[in-house]
Amino acid sequence: MAETVIFWFRRDLRLEDNTALFHALKRNERILPLFIFDFEILDKFPAKNDARLTFIHQQVQHLKKSLEGFGSSLLVKHGKPIEVFRKLKKDYNISSVYANHDYEPYAVARDKAVKELLEQEGVKFHTYKDQVIFEKDEILKKDGKPYTVYTPYSKKWIASLSGDTLEMREVLLLKTHFFKCDPFPEISLEDIGFRKSSLSFPPAEIDRELIRNYERYRDIPALDGTSRLGLHLRFGTISIRKLVRVAKEFSDTFLGELIWREFFMMILWHFPESAEHAFKRKYDNISWRNKEKEFEAWCNGRTGYPMVDAGMRQLNETGFMHNRVRMIAGSFLVKHLLIDWRWGETYFAEKLLDYEQASNVGNWQWVAGSGCDAAPYFRIFNPLTQQQKFDRDNEYVRRWVPEWNTEQYPEMLVNHKEVRERALKEYKQAIK
Repeated sequence: MAETVIFWFRRDLRLEDNTALFHALKRNERILPLFIFDFEILDKFPAKNDARLTFIHQQVQHLKKSLEGFGSSLLVKHGKPIEVFRKLKKDYNISSVYANHDYEPYAVARDKAVKELLEQEGVKFHTYKDQVIFEKDEILKKDGKPYTVYTPYSKKWIASLSGDTLEMREVLLLKTHFFKCDPFPEISLEDIGFRKSSLSFPPAEIDRELIRNYERYRDIPALDGTSRLGLHLRFGTISIRKLVRVAKEFSDTFLGELIWREFFMMILWHFPESAEHAFKRKYDNISWRNKEKEFEAWCNGRTGYPMVDAGMRQLNETGFMHNRVRMIAGSFLVKHLLIDWRWGETYFAEKLLDYEQASNVGNWQWVAGSGCDAAPYFRIFNPLTQQQKFDRDNEYVRRWVPEWNTEQYPEMLVNHKEVRERALKEYKQAIK
């Protein structure tokens, strides 16, 4: 039986500029592409028609079709990765497995177990950096410790850019090395216990004009002034190197958002406990009120604060919330209602199409004041003045809260001035 090299797609669902795939194809051996619907991950999806799984399934089908155009195919399995590889080892003479790095705590443990299994069988497991420009220990302070403040991290990040870090990998020049085979069987969503979502997805297109105007329009939620590429970065359907090249040319502000993404990923890598605990541990002492009815009102966009409610309804209906409004809605939950930031983080994790654990945790701890380089605890957004500033004509609010200013719209759940003082008092008591 001829030797086979497996390339394992995970958070890199593209052929263009795919680092590990490029290195696998350079071996000049036959490359069998693989994707696994991982039971451990599927069990965490909150709904059987979760839009993110529909998106993943669509991208997997697209990959499969593209590979079949080269006379190859995509082998799609469902199960626990370690069990899938045990079975594949019996079906193929596997010499090595290639994949791109994944940094979230579950992925790290999964890859460690798979690597140990493969190496026991004499199979090499090669992984490469692909979803970030700089990872893990590449951007550190002079003393070798990780940065916990964004600004010096970002300065060193930018200073470290070079032609090598942004080099594109021309995978398709090596397409003749793909495993030649008849098309593998399709796996439908129903085969893995899910249904198709009705939500639509933004295209994986880099709008250079939008990025050029990003700083000007990004805080106005009524405008389509953000890229909506977070979903594509999350699942690797767009190249981070390609996006950074465009950002460098057109917008330092947009580039800064990409750096924040890597900053939070670095923080989660070095401080995995921050996914469950306040980065600044004294903030774990806060006595959260955690009123279920108030949390439900927030989730459903029924707080009586139009900007908060508009954001939550946009999230519930589309799987997306404008970046500025995420800060307003998050601050309201934590500061106005004194509800644990982890409740909000979990809800966003269930609803956001572009959910990425590091950024979600990092941004929630930012609004809670408990994270690294976070907003100070005494910074409490006033949702009404935020509406006046960023939705001056109430266009965004009216779009998502059509009953606003009618008898059908609920009264304010809390009084801003009163709960602001309550939050300040509780925070001061907790962190003294």
